Amino acid sequence: MSRRGIMITAAVAGAAVGGAAALQRADARWARTPNPCAPEEALLPPGERRTVVTDDGARLAATVAGEGPTVVLSHCWTGSREVWSPVAHRLLRRGHRVVLYDQRGHGSSTVGDDGFAIPRLGADLKAVLEATEARDAVVAGHSMGGMAVQSLLAHHRPVVRERVGGAVLVATAASGLSQGARDHRLRRMVASRAVERLLSRRLGHAAVRGTVGRTVCREHLTTTRDLFLACPPETREGWLSAMQRMDLRAGLRDLEVPAAITVGTRDVLTPVSRARDLARLLPHARLEVHDGLGHMLPIEAPDEVAGLILEIAPRPVAPGAHAS
Repeated sequence: MSRRGIMITAAVAGAAVGGAAALQRADARWARTPNPCAPEEALLPPGERRTVVTDDGARLAATVAGEGPTVVLSHCWTGSREVWSPVAHRLLRRGHRVVLYDQRGHGSSTVGDDGFAIPRLGADLKAVLEATEARDAVVAGHSMGGMAVQSLLAHHRPVVRERVGGAVLVATAASGLSQGARDHRLRRMVASRAVERLLSRRLGHAAVRGTVGRTVCREHLTTTRDLFLACPPETREGWLSAMQRMDLRAGLRDLEVPAAITVGTRDVLTPVSRARDLARLLPHARLEVHDGLGHMLPIEAPDEVAGLILEIAPRPVAPGAHAS
């Protein structure tokens, strides 16, 4: 969620106060919407649990599952590696090795001495690639996870050449998230008890309606809401501050890594215009725009996101065959 998402949250909350009956009717519709993710796909796939220790002492919780060409998945602000679970299950079924990790301060990962800074996102992803001995890996990032991928590409070229075969940027941006004078107020808001009380109400998941697209599945809203509440206030505020100051454009202009960018037309957090900016920066990237989808693409459209990753990832070697 970005600064526009927070503004939408406030607007939805106001509407809820004035139209409780309408909100209840909407919620009933949302409850009937089929979920493209099977219940078991909301859970992390079975695999090896690892702890990746970074050079500033952060301890990043990771899961490594499957065998085959490696895909590393980096999650969004106030999320966790579970956001990627539906996509991970699809990749595993297609014969890939999948690495998921909690970004610093999220899920089961600690913060480390360097705190919250965009260069740390790339350094942490570098540490994950090295610790899992990834080679020719596709690195895929959603929202802030996409910023981690961009930070890696921009600041760690030797590791990219050694370990990365492609990149997929999902509902993300390289710059342009600051609201100027409003930034401080937004940071205070996301860390406030008032926001937590709002989201904790019976219909509090409606306050994150703006994170998804035209078709709303209640389970997607509750997942997004629950992850936000589970994220420590200092992590929410610290990373929002870092994203507001972020500008990764200069480091991306001469990259030759095959890349794909995807966004939904109903994404009000990192909108299509930001994706088009990225496509202009990355000479070897193609842009895929999904009509009607919102910001939470790994759970809204896991088939489409997994399909895009599979287009870039090396094909698994069939049993008994020899790699060329």
